[in-house]
Amino acid sequence: MLKTYWHNETETKQMAERLARLVKAEDIICLDGDLGAGKTTFTRYFAHALGITAKIKSPTFTIVREYEDGRLPLYHMDAYRLEETGAFDMGLEEYFEGDGVSIIEWPIYIEEELGANYLWIKLKATDATTRELTFEPHGERAEKLTQALLEGEEE
Repeated sequence: MLKTYWHNETETKQMAERLARLVKAEDIICLDGDLGAGKTTFTRYFAHALGITAKIKSPTFTIVREYEDGRLPLYHMDAYRLEETGAFDMGLEEYFEGDGVSIIEWPIYIEEELGANYLWIKLKATDATTRELTFEPHGERAEKLTQALLEGEEE
């Protein structure tokens, strides 16, 4: 587990862009944090860095929004509405094992569906502009991704 901080929106954008350069098909990024922690903002910067030109909106009511016009397809998920039901039999593995990258907001509600390899990023607001980030890699690929991300390397 590793911790870092974003002190402003510029640092958020830089981290999202760095991660977007590193991801490959089948990577799963879980963004866990309270309302207003910056999950959707991070996803917008990430999508833009992938070359996606569409407006990125939280998929709260649709659960999944697909964006196909970037370097990789982006599957943006919001599992908040699955708190009571979970994601069993929703076919999420088709996204997780597909040709794109998945970003999941509120992943705690579908954690059992994630498999063995994903990067869990916990975002916590410490004040109006600063976020504490805790990176919890699960699996070898997520370990490599985390290391490269925090060291500022390109894979």
